[in-house]
Amino acid sequence: MLSSMAVLTLACSTTKNVSTTKPTEIHDVNFYANTITSDELKKDLYTYASDEFEGRETGEEGQKKAVEFLKQRYVDLGIPSAKTNGDYFQEVPLEVIKTPEVTLNVNNTDFELISDFISVLPSASNTINTTNIIYAGYGIETENYSDYTTLDVKDKVVLFKAGEPKNTDGTYTISGTTTTSKWSNFRQEFALKRDLAKSKGARAILFYAPDIYDMAANRYGKSHGRMTLQDKEEELFFFVINTKLAETILPSIQTESAPQTLASNFKLNYKKVSEDFNSENVAAFIKGSEKPDEIIVISAHLDHEGIKDGEVYNGADDDGSGTVAILEIAEAFKQAQNNNEGPKRSVLFLHVTGEEKGLLGSSYYADIDPIKPLNNTMVDLNIDMIGRTDPTRKNTNRNYVYLIGSDKLSTDLHNISEAVNKSCCNIELDYTFNDDNDPNRFYYRSDHYNFAKNNIPVIFYFNGTHADYHKPTDTPDKIEYDLLENRTRLIFYTAWELANRDNKIVVDKAVK
Repeated sequence: MLSSMAVLTLACSTTKNVSTTKPTEIHDVNFYANTITSDELKKDLYTYASDEFEGRETGEEGQKKAVEFLKQRYVDLGIPSAKTNGDYFQEVPLEVIKTPEVTLNVNNTDFELISDFISVLPSASNTINTTNIIYAGYGIETENYSDYTTLDVKDKVVLFKAGEPKNTDGTYTISGTTTTSKWSNFRQEFALKRDLAKSKGARAILFYAPDIYDMAANRYGKSHGRMTLQDKEEELFFFVINTKLAETILPSIQTESAPQTLASNFKLNYKKVSEDFNSENVAAFIKGSEKPDEIIVISAHLDHEGIKDGEVYNGADDDGSGTVAILEIAEAFKQAQNNNEGPKRSVLFLHVTGEEKGLLGSSYYADIDPIKPLNNTMVDLNIDMIGRTDPTRKNTNRNYVYLIGSDKLSTDLHNISEAVNKSCCNIELDYTFNDDNDPNRFYYRSDHYNFAKNNIPVIFYFNGTHADYHKPTDTPDKIEYDLLENRTRLIFYTAWELANRDNKIVVDKAVK
């Protein structure tokens, strides 16, 4: 065992009765880990991912039932709210984005929303009236190549196109090979080019990407379902545009890649339309016995896809598995606390809403209203889908889990995670999706990222996707409960070590 783990003096037990008196024996971490069982996980998940919860759509009745279920479980366990007023719910103010009211005229030609351009961001109501547009070629900047070398795009309308440059020999300029880089990978390109232009102060972005126009129209052109945090609207406009609009601005855009300033009359009038409502995060808290101001966060999202076309999207794996895992981990920690055996640091059990809508609940917690100060938060262990196996995984060992982010900010965290696993569990830790160039961008797609961007070290536990991902067939009968038990215990062991070790982990890779 690691140095901070107590010496075993009592055989492990699988009892589920939470002790409320100081024991005469001294228990070690294994005693508490063994209270996490597949039977208990299965019992909770069959309730949480049942049709009764109606797919836990953010803001809908099923989601309200879900948060009440979680609250009652913590009440029954005797674990108090993380809030000083005793309320387990953190209200998250959200809004549903409706189709904006937009007029756009470029070079004396009117263009229509949806048919000619798609509004991607929940932008604030505003107008733009300018006589030039900055063409940034492919909109790329790397160590060896930049479309922005001669351009100042601050407060300007910026046009760039999909893809990346090639050399005369047919190789790609960025990679130097016949293989494209992340700058033209469909999943990465969209965000990379947008974020780069935004960081340079662009006022509006026109992204010419004809191959994904229909997808963008389907995803962002609908007048219902898109959500964002209230009062967190973007000053930036981000439009995906069609060929007609692109060629009105630059007739030679298909072949022209040289960045330049274009004389172009651009008149935009944009009025945001939205409907406000509230959802809830659920937060319970065990106060540390020796270092209560140092906090371990264990997170999972409580929402899913709701009901579509009359079918309930139960979300047993996504993320019922993570939700019930937290409940079992919380119960184990509570039993230790009742036995006066830790944890030394505080543990926050955080169930966040709106993950499926863009990590909204965790963004509200981390960016707007952290219940516990972020500068006291040592780590976030985030659990999102740990009940199944990835059918595309080449390794046949089913006793695995994908780890993402453990080494991004803290070498200590990564080493502790590895050592704990070797000591307790011997699960294969698979780092396939931890690569910075992972085209799936999973590091950015679950709630841990809102902690990581604030320089809080994270580990994201994940089993990968499968045929039932975001389908009504993601049901509790398909969960592999022995794997769910193993992975939940691993996360508990890791949290236990982090909560009870002598020293805080060092953040040696903070992003400035």
